[in-house]
Amino acid sequence: MNSVNLLKSIAEAREDLRKSEQKVADYVLANPNEVIHMRIVDLAAEADVSEPTVVRFCRALDYDGFQDFKLMLAQGLASNTNFEQFSLDSKDTVSEFKEKIFDSMIGNLLNIKELLNPETLEEAIDSLANARRVEFYGFGASAPVCTDAAHKFHRLKVSSTSYSDPHMQAISAVSLDDRDVVVAISQTGRTKDLLHTVKLVKETGTTVITLCPSNTPLAELATIPIHIDLEEDKDLSTLMSSRVLHLVVIDVLAVGVAMKLGPGLIDHLKTIKRSLRSLRQNDKRSSLS
Repeated sequence: MNSVNLLKSIAEAREDLRKSEQKVADYVLANPNEVIHMRIVDLAAEADVSEPTVVRFCRALDYDGFQDFKLMLAQGLASNTNFEQFSLDSKDTVSEFKEKIFDSMIGNLLNIKELLNPETLEEAIDSLANARRVEFYGFGASAPVCTDAAHKFHRLKVSSTSYSDPHMQAISAVSLDDRDVVVAISQTGRTKDLLHTVKLVKETGTTVITLCPSNTPLAELATIPIHIDLEEDKDLSTLMSSRVLHLVVIDVLAVGVAMKLGPGLIDHLKTIKRSLRSLRQNDKRSSLS
């Protein structure tokens, strides 16, 4: 667990802690970089609690004790350096906002990597590998993600397509059955047209995999929900990290399906590569060398 997720877990658990333990939580949340250099007696003094309270706080978070907790916090802070959520300033130079955007993206990728449940991914991969047909549904910024996903799975000899039109989605949805899989992708998990389509899909018995935030209407409809939770500046509509995160998760699923389908698929992919050579211009420098 990196520091962002550790601090988030402390914040989420705070209300379930005793009042004295909440004092420790508040101090850690406000001063994580200082805490990693403290002895237990120092933290107890700063939080105005007893040393046993600090130990109880650590155990409430499933750590063996203060040293175990402090080690995890230190490791997280070390790996998460500079990967913080950014906010743009009108005075930022190109160099400055470039750094902010890349660092934020890397941080989000690291966070989602840790949060993804391997068992959920395995279940999704099994469903996709055994599906008669896979369809990807999404609107707005999620539409190109769906197109890319359908392209990847088509290369794997999986019958797949993508729809970003609500009418086509509805027509497609009622044509599916329990041998098929729908992957619904949304940055918000609250798009009304997508929710309507997925409800139609559910009525047919089709497996629904979702890539969206947890605790959203879309996630609740899923057969297999893959949660993509992140914080980002909603005003920066062109800088949506979720699009990149969705693409990376699709890559994980595609690689998993390729591995499930076995060695025979490698020969197929080599055939595709050969068939595409005639569509590319030769590098004259290579031919002359």
